[in-house]
Amino acid sequence: MILRFESFVVLCVLAICGSGHAKLAPDFIHPCNETSSECLIKATQDAIPEFVKGIPNLGVPSLDPFVIEKLSIPLTGLKVTFYQGKVTGFRKCIVDNVISELEKRHFVLEFHCNLTIKGQYDAVGKILLFPINGEGDAKVKLTNLRMKVDINTKYVKDDKGNNHFALKNYKYTFDYGDKVFFDLKNLFKESKELSETVLNFLNENWKTVAEEFGKPIVDYAVDLAIRTIEKFFVEVPYEELINVPIPQD
Repeated sequence: MILRFESFVVLCVLAICGSGHAKLAPDFIHPCNETSSECLIKATQDAIPEFVKGIPNLGVPSLDPFVIEKLSIPLTGLKVTFYQGKVTGFRKCIVDNVISELEKRHFVLEFHCNLTIKGQYDAVGKILLFPINGEGDAKVKLTNLRMKVDINTKYVKDDKGNNHFALKNYKYTFDYGDKVFFDLKNLFKESKELSETVLNFLNENWKTVAEEFGKPIVDYAVDLAIRTIEKFFVEVPYEELINVPIPQD
């Protein structure tokens, strides 16, 4: 979910932070002539609505919608599995800050978004001592999800002598923002009333539920994003990303 969003982070920052521009950069990338946060924030914000549609020739998949085929979430006493989850909302993300330090191989992006996940689920286990064996439609809405992504890169050469960006390490922090809303249909197949009672409990205690429920989704998304970034960096030379000489140590 959140996560492929890191591929968006790196690509946008690389495309806008030089005095030149990436050879393969589409028209909606507006390179900055200097690396002030003001310019980088505007350039990144301008790029989001089109970028999240995907860039096939660069191997960048769609981020809005973004599909989670299957994800199992083991909770305390309960196992929930999502199927064909569709995530929407990235195109309306708001960029709060961008920092680019090319000479240090360091990038930071801060943003917030309203996201919605829709799909199918099944759940087996217990909630509030009630045995659950439910399945049906699922929807999760996150209001003002906030994330800060901090990425360190390095430079490597391929067997043809072309320079490439490579991921050195990264870290990220996030919080669930103002509200997380859960809508899980048919939690108890035999009782609509009990299903609604438990669902109300989940929404009334959304902060506690989200901390346990949401982390596996974030971990899944981050892992997927990192693999996407690594594939992109292997295929596209540095010189085709930005028209700026590699900073010397």
